[in-house]
Amino acid sequence: MKICRYDEHRVGLVQGDAVRDVTAVLEALGAFAYPLPGFDPFIAKLDFLKPRLEAAAQTAKALSLDRVKLLAPVANPGKIIAAPVNYTKHLQEALADKGIHHGNLVSEIHKAGMFLKATSAVVGPGEGVKLVHTDRRNDHEVELALVIGRTAKNVRAAEALEYVAGYCIGLDMTIRGPEERSLRKSPDSYCVLGPWLVTPDEVGAPGALQVSITVNGEPRQDANTRELILSVGELIAWGSSFYTLHPGDVILTGTPQGVGPVKPGDTMLACIERIGSMRVAVS
Repeated sequence: MKICRYDEHRVGLVQGDAVRDVTAVLEALGAFAYPLPGFDPFIAKLDFLKPRLEAAAQTAKALSLDRVKLLAPVANPGKIIAAPVNYTKHLQEALADKGIHHGNLVSEIHKAGMFLKATSAVVGPGEGVKLVHTDRRNDHEVELALVIGRTAKNVRAAEALEYVAGYCIGLDMTIRGPEERSLRKSPDSYCVLGPWLVTPDEVGAPGALQVSITVNGEPRQDANTRELILSVGELIAWGSSFYTLHPGDVILTGTPQGVGPVKPGDTMLACIERIGSMRVAVS
């Protein structure tokens, strides 16, 4: 199942090149009183909602994908956890390129740990990236992103995939400089998620997916998730040893070699095998 959010917070099922509007199913979520929950209610009830989504799609009008504005598939992530330098070749390029490391100590992921991106950075591919500090280098970093489906704490890597609601493409946009990662990676629009959420049954093994990005048609990054230093399951286990993971939380699994700068007017095309592709404009 491929689930998208689009236009004015509509929810759709993606079938081929069409979107079926299933927004009415959201009524089953009920109402929430203040204080609002610290998790994403739609993701939390996704298993309950799936048969209703499928039933609604059978009679829903089909909209052309190229006519809708795709938003991030997760509306309310409680936190975004990101894995730095989780590909060996990216570690090597980061150490070799002063434009990337800016004099910062770059360590492989076991020493660097994970970091948090602000949830206010999240946008969908239809909203695009709006660069700030354009006097500095702003880079693309394409990654496999996973969305947590149920509460997880101190889970074992061997069982971790049972906690995944689905996968999408993530762009961990980055301003290069000497400051802490979280500051440079958290401006508005610097976390693009999309084009939709794909349930695990359609993705299969997350450790064997081709990941790539082009900028204005020029190939930049191209790798496979089998090259991850820490696997998807290991990242979930490690993250859950520090944080309680809640439905809707996002984990960015790390970017491969080939990161590079973008500028206003560029168009990025990010692709992940068995998930899809998303075109993102830079302004």
